[in-house]
Amino acid sequence: MTIRVVIADDQTMIRESFAILLNAQPDIEVVGEADNGEDGVRLVQEIEPDIVLMDIRMPRLNGLEATQRITAGGSAAKILVLTTFDLDEYVYEALRAGASGFLLKTSSAHQLANAIRTVHEGGGLIEPTITKRLMAEFARSRTPRRPRRERVGDLTQRETEVLCLIARGLSNAELANELVIAEQTAKTHVGRILVKLGLRDRTQAAIFAYEAGLVVAGE
Repeated sequence: MTIRVVIADDQTMIRESFAILLNAQPDIEVVGEADNGEDGVRLVQEIEPDIVLMDIRMPRLNGLEATQRITAGGSAAKILVLTTFDLDEYVYEALRAGASGFLLKTSSAHQLANAIRTVHEGGGLIEPTITKRLMAEFARSRTPRRPRRERVGDLTQRETEVLCLIARGLSNAELANELVIAEQTAKTHVGRILVKLGLRDRTQAAIFAYEAGLVVAGE
């Protein structure tokens, strides 16, 4: 199956470079490009891609607002935020708005392609150590959201434990090793957590854990 990608970035060189790199992959195809957020949202609505590479800072409509519109519109497209800065509050807000992860624009072609495949498959966090640090930094000054804390009650004790480990960046294999269970069992737990909490992917699950106060920044 070919993964269909839209690139939204106001820098022509970035768009063209990424398009060349991704189109050279046997399983990835760039199906559209936009130089501002408004056109990015329109392209997603028209083309319905699998993945959107979204620059966070664009004219007319920034990446945060574009992400909010895409996710609010019910699109199944998964969004990877592109940024020059690894500690950017806009990135955190974009993740909260429904983005599946983020990449630094300095990432290699190999990292970019693998990130797209990982997100397409509903896998783990992109750049997990940086993403975790980003969420922890902005979660540090926020009080737990009561509605989210109350929803934790929908989970079993084991699922709550798994959710906390997801927030710390553990993969399914690492979850299995930590809990001494089969990897398929760990994967099943993750799937049930996402369904019960109505979350899109592991990134959203990690954010939920921070905002519910299950994971304390810095611990």
